Amino acid sequence: MKKRKCPQCDIYSFYILNNKGESLLVYVDENYNIISRNPEESLYGYNLDTVYCLGCSWKGSPKSLR
Repeated sequence: MKKRKCPQCDIYSFYILNNKGESLLVYVDENYNIISRNPEESLYGYNLDTVYCLGCSWKGSPKSLR
């Protein structure tokens, strides 16, 4: 699986948030699908429109990743 990278710092690790402010570590694949780092954790209830980089302050749409 090819992973998309942060356009600012070039790493593959991101997180997403739910409405409670809880975070979930994720990757974004070559088809812009958001995939949990832990396959046992569900994406249900999380905002999939914005991903946050773990390496820098970048945040944005999964479609804007490289």
